[in-house]
Amino acid sequence: MKRIHVVFIIVLSLLLAASAGWGALSLYANDSKVPEHVTAGGIPLGGMEIDEAASLLTQYADSWEQQRIVVLANEALKSTDSREWTLKELGYHVDVDAAVAALQKLQEGSLIDRARYRRSFEKTLSIDYSSDAQTFDDTVRKEWGWIDASAPTNATRVITANDRVVYTPSVNAYRIDLGSLHQQVDPWIEEAQSSADKLAADLAALSTGGFVLPLPISIVEPEVTLEKLKAEGIDRMIMSFTTDFASSAEGRAYNVTSTAQVLNDVELAPDEVFSYGKIVAATEKKYGYREAPVIQNGKLVPGIGGGICQVSSTLYNAAIRAGLDIVERRNHSLPVSYLPIGQDATFASGAIDFRFRNTTGKHLIIRTVVENRKLTVKLFGTMPDNIHYDIESVTTSTIEPTIRETVSDALPPGGRLITQQGKQGYVVETYRTLVRDGEVVKRERLSKDKYNAQPTLVSIGKGTKPSGGQGATTDTEQAPIIEDGLGAQAPSA
Repeated sequence: MKRIHVVFIIVLSLLLAASAGWGALSLYANDSKVPEHVTAGGIPLGGMEIDEAASLLTQYADSWEQQRIVVLANEALKSTDSREWTLKELGYHVDVDAAVAALQKLQEGSLIDRARYRRSFEKTLSIDYSSDAQTFDDTVRKEWGWIDASAPTNATRVITANDRVVYTPSVNAYRIDLGSLHQQVDPWIEEAQSSADKLAADLAALSTGGFVLPLPISIVEPEVTLEKLKAEGIDRMIMSFTTDFASSAEGRAYNVTSTAQVLNDVELAPDEVFSYGKIVAATEKKYGYREAPVIQNGKLVPGIGGGICQVSSTLYNAAIRAGLDIVERRNHSLPVSYLPIGQDATFASGAIDFRFRNTTGKHLIIRTVVENRKLTVKLFGTMPDNIHYDIESVTTSTIEPTIRETVSDALPPGGRLITQQGKQGYVVETYRTLVRDGEVVKRERLSKDKYNAQPTLVSIGKGTKPSGGQGATTDTEQAPIIEDGLGAQAPSA
């Protein structure tokens, strides 16, 4: 009997122990609170009711995404517009689903499963923050996309009909600097994430909080700004020179006018060398040249391009009066009617060019005007107001004409007939004088030119003895030499 009693006591004790253990397990597994020291994304949840903690995380996520970003229009846009978006609208998202699911699992499964899960429950739950940069950019552009559509406008320079140089300022364009906008927003977002515990403690303040910043705008300058354009130094008309071609036939007038049109608006950079040959080639390609008298072997004969040297000579006179350095220039073999001797500049295709260097230190623009059978060349650039250049040509000697005799069947023996009266030739020196504030500063010789005499042409009958006079020669064939037109050989000195 005593043994049965002992067994009963032992069994009862075991039952009581089991009951107590089961009760303790039940209390542990059915605990409605989050285990101590548990945090989610830095938010302390330990000791909170599970449902309350899950609700807090959900509310935190909703409130965090409802934070506002206010962007103020940049002053450069001359606008006070502002735009306001929630973080959710800008592509920011907080995912607390995993953390909430982990909390809810504390209340799921069998008693033993819940107890085991609680016992191994992680002390740190994660909250996933994500962002979509494309949504951010698209949302901002939707409001201010017109900014990116603007285009910069170059500054312009116009030379008016009355020779005024007029500048129009450039206009900048603007672009939304989304990179800078992200650089300002991202640190605030990171701070908001790292301060989740403080923000979760005041959800009301969190939902009304936000970040205010100016709209970052980058400036797109045009390629040509007013400063750059003015720095080229086209300040005013520094020289003008005019010649007349009123007596020219239509072909010559056409050649002068066409060449002047191509020359118009040619611009030279500092120290750039101008080549007249390029103008002639461009004119021939664009317009073509017509028949007009040219100089060949000291005589005016029909040819192509007659008149082109009036343009080069007019330009030459403007250039020397502007103080420019002459690189290559040669006078005609015969005097020309539209300029004093010593002040012309001839051209021969492939042989002689007219070239000068832009020594003004700034840009130089050549303008031409053809009106009432007058050609005017104007130079626009930089030149001190207190200086000018005087040009003087001095004849140092004359050259007497020779006599050129040719046999003519039309004349009887002993007969003589002057068919062309000879003309004197000249040797001319041309000087340029620099005058500053009314005082002569420098005088230099620009050129020493020789203009050939034109021979007296005499026809004689067969059997007639040549006169043997001074300079008398018999007619011989000479190689063609073309001046003031299109040719391939250079005129003789």
